[in-house]
Amino acid sequence: MNKWLGALAGAAVGAVAARTALAVFRRRAPYGDADTWARTNHRGETVTLLEGPAFVAGASAAVALAPGLPGRVRAAALVAGLGSGLLGAYDDIFGTTASKGFKGHLTALSKGEVTSGAVKILGIGVTGLAAAVLAPKDHTADALINGALIAGSANLANLFDLRPGRAIKVGLIAGAPLLPAAAIPLGAAAALLPEDLGERAMLGDSGANALGALLGLAAATRLGRPGRLVALGTVVALTAASEKVSFTKVIAGNPVLHRIDMLGRRPI
Repeated sequence: MNKWLGALAGAAVGAVAARTALAVFRRRAPYGDADTWARTNHRGETVTLLEGPAFVAGASAAVALAPGLPGRVRAAALVAGLGSGLLGAYDDIFGTTASKGFKGHLTALSKGEVTSGAVKILGIGVTGLAAAVLAPKDHTADALINGALIAGSANLANLFDLRPGRAIKVGLIAGAPLLPAAAIPLGAAAALLPEDLGERAMLGDSGANALGALLGLAAATRLGRPGRLVALGTVVALTAASEKVSFTKVIAGNPVLHRIDMLGRRPI
């Protein structure tokens, strides 16, 4: 089967599965009850984080069922998506706001305090490396680069999940050049975008981490080593910048970025 037809089929399966999973989870949450996944958004309104598990379920189903995926890529995608999604869900449910950001969690860890965020960061690092080992590669160095790219992308995507639809929009823009490798996560994410923009649901750590990890894997399988190094450098630079600069303020201060950010959203 033509790889583009296979990618289209995978995106379609991911979209249908994600929407179906969200409907099912709204009737019966995968853990706890609806209140377990309820959060207050930037407007002070209640939204659900069940969009995250729905994305993970939809993307994972598509990875398992999509035709034409090489076995190693299929296994790597399941590890990256499910692993990062489950770790994100753990932080969604049990996390606290006592420590924030990459630096905050690692600082707490250096003092002997194991936060849920630190567990997630370290766990996603291991998950990223495991997915990279499974994915096709030429040298050991490629596995290390790919593992860092998968884990770093998982963390970075979560940093954009602060306003309706933002993380998915960033994912769609960043993932477009990675087609057809990124078709499955983009299909599942696009199907959930109306719920996100409508401020009825949000990806949370679970969905954002999984989306970023799968896009990182797509980059790892689609780009040559120079391209992957550039992508990894960009991920590292943006993650470091997030410790000092508010992405929301930067976006609000740029007319083009602000227009894209507000596209499809309710007025502020």
